[in-house]
Amino acid sequence: MTKIAIIYYSLYGHIAGFAESIKKGVEASGATCDIYQVEETLSEEILGKMGAPPKKEHPIMTADKMAEYDGFLFGISGRFGSVPAQLKTFMDSTGGLWQSGGLVGKAAGTFVSTGSQGGGQENSQIAMISFFAHQGMVYVPLGYVDPKAFSFDEPHGASAYGSGTLAKPDGSRMPSELELAIGETHGKHFGGITAKLAA
Repeated sequence: MTKIAIIYYSLYGHIAGFAESIKKGVEASGATCDIYQVEETLSEEILGKMGAPPKKEHPIMTADKMAEYDGFLFGISGRFGSVPAQLKTFMDSTGGLWQSGGLVGKAAGTFVSTGSQGGGQENSQIAMISFFAHQGMVYVPLGYVDPKAFSFDEPHGASAYGSGTLAKPDGSRMPSELELAIGETHGKHFGGITAKLAA
C-alpha cells in the first residue's frame, strides 16, 4: 500500500489543522497517511511572547524516517513569501538522503497558510521546488483539478501549486469549509499520483 507523510510547520495552528483535511483526502485515495511536524527552533519564552498556542501531538519528522514513505506533502506556514526557518532547518538535515539518492523518484507536494492573498500563496510553494529538484523528487502540483479553487464566493487560499488557507494578517482566520474541501481534494489527487509513481 502507498505510504504518504504530511510534514508541516505551524506556528498558530492553521497548517496543523489544515493537515487533517489533506490526510482525509490522501486516505480516500487508498493510501495510508501519517502526519508529522518539524522541530521548533524558537524557545518557549519567544513562543509565549508571540502568543503561539501549544503544539499538536503530531510526532517530529526526522530525515531517516523519510525512507519509509513513497511521497510527502509539505505544509508551509509562509514567511515573507517563502518557507519558515523551521522547515528550512529540516530540509537542511536531509543531506545524507541527497548523497544516497534516498528521495529520488518520490512524490512531493505542498500546501500553505499565509496572512493574505498577496502574502506568498504561490511563492512559498515555489520556494520548495528547488529542494525537490536537488533531491530528485517528482513535484505533484494541485493544478486546477478542483473547480472550487476558482470560487469567488469568498477570499480563499489555493493555487495551481497547491491548496492553502488565508490566516489574515493578525492570524485570526482559521481555514474555511471551502479551503478544507479543496485541501481534501488535493490530498486525494496527490495520493492517486503517488500510487502510480510507486507502482
